[in-house]
Amino acid sequence: MQDADSIIQILNIDDSMKMETRYLGSLLGLATGDALGAPVESKPPGNFDPILDMTGGGSFNLNPGEWTDDTSQALCLAESLIEKMGFDQEDQLERYLKWYREGYLSSTGKCFGIGPTTSRSLELFEKERFSVAPVHDGMPTNGSLMRLAPVPLAFAEDPQKAIELSGKSSKTTHNSRIAIDACRYMGALITGALLGVRKEALLSSCYYPLREYWQKNPLCNEIRVIASGSFKIKEPPQIKGTMYVVNSLEAAMWAFYRSRSFEQGCLMAVNLGEDADTTGAIFGQLAGAYYGAGSIPERWLSRLVKRELIEYYAKQLLKIRDEVY
Repeated sequence: MQDADSIIQILNIDDSMKMETRYLGSLLGLATGDALGAPVESKPPGNFDPILDMTGGGSFNLNPGEWTDDTSQALCLAESLIEKMGFDQEDQLERYLKWYREGYLSSTGKCFGIGPTTSRSLELFEKERFSVAPVHDGMPTNGSLMRLAPVPLAFAEDPQKAIELSGKSSKTTHNSRIAIDACRYMGALITGALLGVRKEALLSSCYYPLREYWQKNPLCNEIRVIASGSFKIKEPPQIKGTMYVVNSLEAAMWAFYRSRSFEQGCLMAVNLGEDADTTGAIFGQLAGAYYGAGSIPERWLSRLVKRELIEYYAKQLLKIRDEVY
């Protein structure tokens, strides 16, 4: 655990919210954003009626409240952290593979919506067994960022470890510097939100809970630009909700910056279209940690498939945060 003197968010903390509601908010927020955006996944902005509530349909013909691969993988990751009482990359891959082949922890009982980078990595893992996927030289996609929340939830007591393991969690399937650094930056933000850091501090240039961390462990340029506030000076169509991890991270940050509530921001995120479920999931895991579970509309939560299981995993991650290694 880090020395308390090295943690700099003290003057920016709001202690009024119980930690449990932040944990619940992050995991429920991820699933809610995923389910909210699923009906317009792959649809260009302007080519669909705006999402205003939890609906079904879309390319997977889902029922309202059914979520996609984003949440399935997040639950696989959460389950691994809980059952292994620590960070075990090969075990994480085994659970992702079980989802891929058997529909494990799916909202429908089947695997659907899997991205090209994830499927390629899992098929290779099935043959060769590894804990770190081969370096990926193609376009870095958002499949590791969308499932991230369980890692900072499990390790929030040690901010540096939370952020470093957030990056390592990408390497199982998305071993690209850009994807890894997107996870490191989002891991820092979620950790700060869990600790009660105020929004203006989270959105400050290159936020991190510890002094001088990014100077010693720099972000790649693509993610550093976002961390420095690119989302504050752009609007759609410059803001894009595509599967390119740089675009989806920037889009989620834009929605968080421009909104004043979970509901408002989540609708802004998913109505960007394209990879709408993932933009919603990335926004939701951060905004849920910041605003808490009580900020997510009950009319959305009441339709969320496997809500009780998601809540159980969130509570278990809170329970083990002092014990994981």
